[in-house]
Amino acid sequence: MSKIQTKKRHPIKKSHITRIENELLKEIGSSADLFASKQIEFVSTSGTIQIYLIDKKPLLLEREGMLFPTLVGALERPFPERRVTIDMGAIPYVINGADIMRPGIVQVTDDVCAGRPVQIVDETHGKPLALGIALYDADDLRACTTGKVIKTFHYIGDDLWNLEM
Repeated sequence: MSKIQTKKRHPIKKSHITRIENELLKEIGSSADLFASKQIEFVSTSGTIQIYLIDKKPLLLEREGMLFPTLVGALERPFPERRVTIDMGAIPYVINGADIMRPGIVQVTDDVCAGRPVQIVDETHGKPLALGIALYDADDLRACTTGKVIKTFHYIGDDLWNLEM
């Protein structure tokens, strides 16, 4: 990911907040309530990812029309949906931005869908380490034995993680 810089930042209207809540509800279900707030700001960036500040923290991102919590959001307001758990041997690669290969996965929630965002968590603590786009649905992913299964787009230590507001 190239160096990301903020361009514009402004509060959003109540009608737009409703749209955000509905989009998030589609992605993570009832856990969307964890991200509800009356104070949401939109931050336009120089990259392909747009950010929503909830109570002045970058908790949501929008990428290619998909709304999903950022890593900061997943860490501050943990939610059980869309989780792919990786083994401890894969962690050094994931925190450097590597895509997720099937042999490193130990568990997949049933709501993982191809082409949709997922959170990648470690098996010991269940803490989110990265976000990615699943290349397979949950059942197909479990059936795979080799190859790339998730394309990583946001990880701890990347430009979005280090973005200052």
